[in-house]
Amino acid sequence: MQGLMQHGALTVDKIIDHAAQWHGAREVVTRSVEGPIVRTTYAAIHARAKRVSNALLALGIKPGDRVGTLAWNTGRHMEAWYGIMGIGAVCHTLNPRLFPEQIAWIANHAGDRVIFVDLTFLPIITGVLQHLPSVEHVVLFTDRDHMPADFRPTGETPNFKGLLCFEDLVEQHHADCAWGGFDEGTAAGLCYTSGTTGDPKGVLYSHRSNVLHTLITLQPDVMGLSQKDVILPVVPMFHANAWGVAFSAPGTGAKMVMPGAKMDGASIFELLDGEGVTFSAAVPTVWQMLLQHLKETGAKLPVLKKVVIGGAACPEHIIRAFHDDYDVEVVHAWGMTETSPVGTLSVMTDELEKLPYDQQMPYRLKQGRPPLGVELKLTDDAGRRLPHDGKSFGNLKIKGPIIAAEYFRGAGGRILDDEGFFDTGDVATIDDHGFMQITDRAKDVVKSGGEWISTIDIENIALGHPKAAMTAVIGVPHPKWDERPILLVKPKDGETATKEEFLDFLHGKIAKWWTPDDVVFVDDIPLGATGKIDKKLIRQRMKDYVLPALSAASVAEGAAELEPEPEPEPSAAALAADDGAQAARIYAPEPEAPLSEAPPLPEPQVVEALVHADGEPPIEDDGEADGFPLEPLDAARPAPPLEPVPEEAFHAEPVFVAESPPQAMPSTAPQEDRKAKAQADRGGGASALLDLALVVAVVPAVLVAVGTLGGKLGILPPALGHDQMTLDWAPKAAVLGVVTGVLGLFVAAFGGVPRFWKKALLAVAITIATLGLMAAANLLGGAPTG
Repeated sequence: MQGLMQHGALTVDKIIDHAAQWHGAREVVTRSVEGPIVRTTYAAIHARAKRVSNALLALGIKPGDRVGTLAWNTGRHMEAWYGIMGIGAVCHTLNPRLFPEQIAWIANHAGDRVIFVDLTFLPIITGVLQHLPSVEHVVLFTDRDHMPADFRPTGETPNFKGLLCFEDLVEQHHADCAWGGFDEGTAAGLCYTSGTTGDPKGVLYSHRSNVLHTLITLQPDVMGLSQKDVILPVVPMFHANAWGVAFSAPGTGAKMVMPGAKMDGASIFELLDGEGVTFSAAVPTVWQMLLQHLKETGAKLPVLKKVVIGGAACPEHIIRAFHDDYDVEVVHAWGMTETSPVGTLSVMTDELEKLPYDQQMPYRLKQGRPPLGVELKLTDDAGRRLPHDGKSFGNLKIKGPIIAAEYFRGAGGRILDDEGFFDTGDVATIDDHGFMQITDRAKDVVKSGGEWISTIDIENIALGHPKAAMTAVIGVPHPKWDERPILLVKPKDGETATKEEFLDFLHGKIAKWWTPDDVVFVDDIPLGATGKIDKKLIRQRMKDYVLPALSAASVAEGAAELEPEPEPEPSAAALAADDGAQAARIYAPEPEAPLSEAPPLPEPQVVEALVHADGEPPIEDDGEADGFPLEPLDAARPAPPLEPVPEEAFHAEPVFVAESPPQAMPSTAPQEDRKAKAQADRGGGASALLDLALVVAVVPAVLVAVGTLGGKLGILPPALGHDQMTLDWAPKAAVLGVVTGVLGLFVAAFGGVPRFWKKALLAVAITIATLGLMAAANLLGGAPTG
């Protein structure tokens, strides 16, 4: 028995529809890339998003086509998001932090046809466009006054049709566009992992999974958002939908404050204070910069109530500083691109909330408990479940309607176990309160400033150095970036090398911020039982290692204490200098460009500084372009295909885990759909009848054959084989076969399904052949046997 409730497909267009209808006047504030603060509303974003939809349709974008975005968190980015998804196209958020060749590879793997780009990242597109044969248009998130006077992609781009102005497209198209009406399982968004174990892999979110994730985030024990909140999503929209906030905020009608390209402490504080922000989300590095700014200026946070910190383990001093100095609650969160991304949050239970704050701290430092809709388990290497006792270390696996079931285009093969759980690649414990804690990473990646750095890629490239016998990369603690990579090198016999030789060898082959902070030459790199590098043992051996820059800073600090008159506390820019010259540019105030004329294209170095501005570890700048232009592609990285990938390569059967496939249930079916359904119903009945007619037609033939041959071979007595089976039972079955065959012809001729006439004729033909066979069998069987 089915329930008697209304049905409707869960599609994300309903989120922005709700925001426009019931919270239409609620503000969305953006620090624009051009400089000024820009204010709009949900109603305006809704209308402009529909104009974007019509612009995309005019460009030939169809449901299922991938449309890329390479942009900061802005109102325009949101308009493009909902405009793309509303018509059933797939919004593919590209990560500008990746190496340009990786961006090209990912855009090709996705088959992006159009890419929306911020002014900041136009040089990236300029350099890689020659390697993107599927891209037909690039839309620049700006107005006509700020369009570049001359846009010339590097190399040949035979399929590229031109650079378009976003504001022109919005102005040229109307806001009357039908959204939705498709299956809720339709793909809505595409976000790639960073390729820590091979090529990047695409996670393809559905409309259903995004809506369910939105409802999950609104739970009080998750983010607990409401229309009273003012939300600042510092976490980028290219990081798993800004942790879902780009859906959650309009879903509840909360005011949104978008930070644009400026992520330094002073800029974030300006928005927190000026816009009355109550809730924010970012990686630990951003909060470190904010706390440093507050310490320097003595400013307070009287309105901010809660911050969610994820992307890397949150240091205790950040949690305590927010709580003790500013009365702000910190929620430690964990998730992955594959989990949409909310997985667990360290919201205190009622029992733990009653404990003194110091006794709560061990739980606040853990990654937390899963919300409704998410299941966790720990297993050993044999797949057996482990207890939740806080002591048993196991492989962390996760399951739910917001968890990936398969990677885009089948990359990586099967990724679920027999119970439908996804292996996160992390090792963890779960205590008796349900709090999960990551204890190690099964994949030996380094997490720096909230971003993954692949040790395998660096090792493989460094191993190509002519003096290297073996190489290994591990992460070592850093007070600001959580971890930084160091490269261990075992030289070949008789060889000597320097740190600079290996860093120069890596230059241009990896992203600058991946560059190891140190190169350590060792006599041996230990191997495990399976022949793989034993990084656990390496980390044990290197437990007392301190990065040279940090060690020098400690010595300088100690020397300063001996001075008779202490120096004034350094500025943020001076503090950042230890992390490289790029950081000084991040902290330094930037003059606003005049809006009366179009600014020149940003230099690649500026692009890199802006990319690092939201928490990436800056690298010492040498003044050279970071991979612009890409000519030729480096053999050390996967070369993107130079021909468009056939569209059929992007489609696969959906994967459903432990539940029925989601259904799209529009309130009124189109006329064509009703006709097709009626025809299908008639066809199904006719097909069943004709199948029965074929079975009945074959039965007398079988009786005759078995009866006659059985009698001749002496297997059956003549009375049974010839007299009963052949002369009695078979004719009766044949009469029934004639009736069903003729009825089948009647249905095929007059029942509206002429495609079945061959099956009906076959049934009659078999019956006629059977009658002939019976006559022959009667003659043979009637002869005396002696």
